[in-house]
Amino acid sequence: QVQLVESGGGLVQAGGSLRLSCAASRGTIRNYNMGWYRQAPGVEREFVASISWSGSYTAYADSVKGRFTISRDNAKNTVYLQMNSLTPDDTTIYYCNTARSDIPWSQGTQVTVSS
Repeated sequence: QVQLVESGGGLVQAGGSLRLSCAASRGTIRNYNMGWYRQAPGVEREFVASISWSGSYTAYADSVKGRFTISRDNAKNTVYLQMNSLTPDDTTIYYCNTARSDIPWSQGTQVTVSS
């Protein structure tokens, strides 16, 4: 079974940037459409961005369009999320998965944006 590890989160001031990474520690994600999601306690998981298996097509939630960029490096078995112009509303835990969310959720990475 594919296992994913998210990293790159941390504490940043409003207006700052972070780059998240999602690496397959077991198995491969090279043949899957992939996505980033975020979830705060007590609410449903929210779609953030997705990317096709080849990297040719991307999609974004309205709340992050123009600020976030999803990319992937299949040679490194890794998906990235570049986050710019961060606001406190972006504070939560970020997760990656296939675009169809058919892999068990991993621990995610915490993003905290201070004002």
